[in-house]
Amino acid sequence: MLPFELNEGSQPGPENPERISQGETAEEHACIALLENQLSLGDFVQIQRAFEPSEPSQTICMSREEFVQRMTEIVGWGTKEEYGEEARGEVFDKVDVAQDGCINWDKLTSFMLLTLYEKDEQAKAMVVPQWKDLECLPVKGKDTIQKVIFLKSSSRYLIIRKEGVVGIWGENLKLQEMLPITSDANKLKHLWLTSMTSLENVNKIAVAFTRKEICFYDLLSKEEFPCQYKLQGLKGTPICMDYWYDPFDANESILSLGGITGKVQVIAFTRALISLFEHPAGACEDEEATVTINWAEPCSGRHKCCYTLGHKLHCGDWVRQGTEFKQQ
Repeated sequence: MLPFELNEGSQPGPENPERISQGETAEEHACIALLENQLSLGDFVQIQRAFEPSEPSQTICMSREEFVQRMTEIVGWGTKEEYGEEARGEVFDKVDVAQDGCINWDKLTSFMLLTLYEKDEQAKAMVVPQWKDLECLPVKGKDTIQKVIFLKSSSRYLIIRKEGVVGIWGENLKLQEMLPITSDANKLKHLWLTSMTSLENVNKIAVAFTRKEICFYDLLSKEEFPCQYKLQGLKGTPICMDYWYDPFDANESILSLGGITGKVQVIAFTRALISLFEHPAGACEDEEATVTINWAEPCSGRHKCCYTLGHKLHCGDWVRQGTEFKQQ
């Protein structure tokens, strides 16, 4: 079956004299008027039967004269000139691109597939996108929105505000709830949230603060965004973050950080699905308890499940944006 739309009738519809008056250009009208563009599905069935050999191992090839004669008899419409009685670039000549002097069913179908494909591409190119009018979404509060991320696992949007509030929006862009990123209101008076990124493979988000720390929140917890890890003691305030994980081994992942010191630093996790950081010996086993890690610990290799890398090439300029990419 041809993978394009064909006329279903066994006969071509008569040319509609109102087409051009309805906004069709002369060029489009001439294209539609071509015989190959008017052939119906029923016509192709009849043509295919004319090329069917009596023996499966045989291939029927038709010369110009035979093709013109058989098509006018089988299809029952179209002139001999349109089928290619003379070498004027009509159907026979378009199919016989190698100028062998004969054509078979394979050559004919290849030509029609190419013709229909080009016609389909032209139709797509002429389609004008019907954009909907912009819609302003109501947002509670007047503080700056620092970051918007999309959670593929739950088809939700997270919007983080500078004052420490996370807005959860559904896929239909309806606000579901607003939650404070921490229950300690006193702390929020003295810090801002600077960036956020999603750790999709482990269902967590990382949030950076002006107090030179990054908190990792669990999205699967029944509580309201419990802080699972708190990474403190960074050399500068991180103002942008990006996260990447290996789609073939989700244990391997990288969190990159850019800050006001001009440095680009990364934390490479090697056992992310098990634990981002190691729990200190004798620590409470409560899953909701926050594990505090000092930046010097992963830098010195104390955590076997992660390590750090970094460089400074920006002469003190702030690193405001960055992203991970994998070389092919």
